[in-house]
Amino acid sequence: MYIDASAIVAILGREDDAMALTTRIGEATTPLYVSPTTVYEAVISLARKKADASGFKTQAVAAAMIEAAQVTVAQFIEDLGIKEVMVSADIGRKAVDAAKRYGRVGGHAAELNFGDCFAYACARAYRVPLLYKGNDFAQTDLA
Repeated sequence: MYIDASAIVAILGREDDAMALTTRIGEATTPLYVSPTTVYEAVISLARKKADASGFKTQAVAAAMIEAAQVTVAQFIEDLGIKEVMVSADIGRKAVDAAKRYGRVGGHAAELNFGDCFAYACARAYRVPLLYKGNDFAQTDLA
């Protein structure tokens, strides 16, 4: 199972659907994967949420929040035994293909963004299901 940043942020941010997403991870019948693009997106999203909640928007606070989010995401990956896979040239091509088929630029209902296209490409490359939050991927052939 490839775990999208949206799922990581929902779980670590204790959002309403965190338990359901955690259950789906526990029920996975394939190895668990993330890539550096997903880790980046999860770290920055968690840091942004914390910064927004605190009301502080200074460079020092942002750096500290990014560092804290980085530690939290790394611990999540380690605790669950998630394998971080490399983004190969083939995955890059698959991400571009995803943008052509399902991206915002093409006006598709899925409106996949940069990170989404890479998550889609990794799930396709490793032939595993994709764990995500929201309805964007439900509009693709991975649904």
